Amino acid sequence: MPNSHWISLPKVEGIASRQAHADLPKDTYERELGKEGFYGPSTQMYHRHAPTGWIGVEGPVRPRAFDTTKLKKLSGSPWNAATLLGNTSIQIRLWRTDKAMDHLVRNGDGDELLFVHQGAGDLFCDYGHLSFREGDYIMLPRGTLWRIETDGPLAVLLIEASNDSYRFPEKGIVGSQAVFDPAVLDTPSIDDAFIAQQTESECRIVVKRRGALSTVTYPFNPLDAVGWHGTLMPVRLNWRDIRPLMSHRYHVPPSAHTTFLASRFVVCTFCPRPLESDPGASKVPFFHNNDDYDEVIFYHRGEFFSRDNIYPGMITLHPSGITHGPHPKAFAAGKKAGSSETNEVAVMIDVRDAVDVGKLLESVEWSGYVDSWKDDGG
Repeated sequence: MPNSHWISLPKVEGIASRQAHADLPKDTYERELGKEGFYGPSTQMYHRHAPTGWIGVEGPVRPRAFDTTKLKKLSGSPWNAATLLGNTSIQIRLWRTDKAMDHLVRNGDGDELLFVHQGAGDLFCDYGHLSFREGDYIMLPRGTLWRIETDGPLAVLLIEASNDSYRFPEKGIVGSQAVFDPAVLDTPSIDDAFIAQQTESECRIVVKRRGALSTVTYPFNPLDAVGWHGTLMPVRLNWRDIRPLMSHRYHVPPSAHTTFLASRFVVCTFCPRPLESDPGASKVPFFHNNDDYDEVIFYHRGEFFSRDNIYPGMITLHPSGITHGPHPKAFAAGKKAGSSETNEVAVMIDVRDAVDVGKLLESVEWSGYVDSWKDDGG
């Protein structure tokens, strides 16, 4: 929504920083209140105590963490992977397999975004053949036929834009080559491997539509294209090709790391980057009330500088309605500026509507996460 539609005016009250996220008043903690995530108007509050310094939280707004490394079940189809988190606009699954699929699948409910957490392999789809590896995003337009071949363990985060399409964010004054140049995007090829799999053998397609599965059987492999042209196609992007926006004097908000967006959620990628070098600049995420979105983060690799006791394969959920921000140790480390760069890769999904937690994910919840903000005096 354009900022001109908001009831807003610039105002300063009491003791405040001259600029957001920099040179905070002595012995204060900054908390940002904003609309539409980090895209709308916002106010920075300055508190005497850490906004996450609670002694207890009860009810559905409590921050939650889950350990998906405990979900070890393998399945031959992505449609067998249970929904971990979702609502009418998004479905998030984690699919584990260790062998080639023996059928094709088609998602009739929306575009599918695959993030390869572990493993490597080959994807065959309507458009051709595309190899992939750990750290790849693969965006598949709604209705695309596809299957995967792998000869080792594979873990894929599936993010469905239900009844919607994925788009790239507007990059504004920094230009279309910022964050990642569209030239790094890879697309499927009609190559020798694709031609070789075009057999006359019977082939099943399992179609997901409105959450129900249907099977369509052909006497041949329908991945039999000999060519195509157009502007709609799958794309592959690896996090290593993302060059984060950053400023040595200002801690940029997570929205600067947006990679894909749909109508009711955004997908951001946190990659290794230099930390702010200006002495007065915040060096860890600021405390904030993101009251228009639920925040979901999937931790892929590295050390997560704003969190304690979080490791790759975990998922956190910070519902709207409660302040969140760095853990006490991370906040203290940020003030000391002992590191010069981050060492983390994570996928953040900010969802406009409240997400429901699936029973399978609840079975691997770390119930003590809400207490991890309690300062032990260090």
